[in-house]
Amino acid sequence: MTVRQRRFLEEYLNGFDAFNATQSAIRAGYSVKTAYSIGARLLKRSDIAAIIEEALQRMRDAALADAYEVEHHLTAVMRGETSAETIVMVGRGRGKRSARKVTKAPDGMERLKAAEILAKRHGLTDSRLKMTHLVPPVFSGAHELE
Repeated sequence: MTVRQRRFLEEYLNGFDAFNATQSAIRAGYSVKTAYSIGARLLKRSDIAAIIEEALQRMRDAALADAYEVEHHLTAVMRGETSAETIVMVGRGRGKRSARKVTKAPDGMERLKAAEILAKRHGLTDSRLKMTHLVPPVFSGAHELE
């Protein structure tokens, strides 16, 4: 791959006109007259197409939250460590009100919901009683069974 082709890839993926083959070709140093056809031809090359597909997959993966990030967020909500902006109406007298942004911590219902989701995730809400975790009963004295 040539230096200009690498530059085209950089411009195509990260440049000012990202995903615009013609502008990427121009910024990579190709002629304005031939930029459209060169850009189209470069996008059809298997090596360039593979690099673009790999970069797009990385972008998609980075945009999605993973399990750790979700659990971290739910735990922070459950503990009341997060905050969110909300709009409240404030009375100004004589029947007039105005809207104001306020930052608030999660309320009890939000915290409870986060705890519930985490409990389900960790299998703590299984309604079936697991006998293996129980301590066997011990009877002594007058209360012994016959």
